[in-house]
Amino acid sequence: MNETNLTYTDYARLARTPLGELVRACDVQAFHATGPGGQGVNTADSAVRMVHRPTGIAVVSRESRSQYRNRQLCLQKLRAIFEERAIPPQVRHKTKVSRTQKRHRLADKRHRSELKGLRRSVGEE
Repeated sequence: MNETNLTYTDYARLARTPLGELVRACDVQAFHATGPGGQGVNTADSAVRMVHRPTGIAVVSRESRSQYRNRQLCLQKLRAIFEERAIPPQVRHKTKVSRTQKRHRLADKRHRSELKGLRRSVGEE
């Protein structure tokens, strides 16, 4: 599967996959988190990056000092992305422009034309 040709039904199926299968389909990488946190951040590979191989979606978690917790947060983020993309697109229905809207549009055009006509020099016409 490639991210470009997946439909919302494919994402719905991915959102229902068990966490164990989801982990097996991901490349997991632990690294040093940056930012505030002092020694707890600088000395431990606690931040986690997960790339879902079939779709290419990457998520990063560095919220916790625990690598295990960050892995769980990455899985939650992946599942949230799948659920968001699983929502079917709304069907759009063509509508007609109402007579009132047409009348207002034409009145506005006439008004603009009159304003521009007033900007002309006196000798023009």
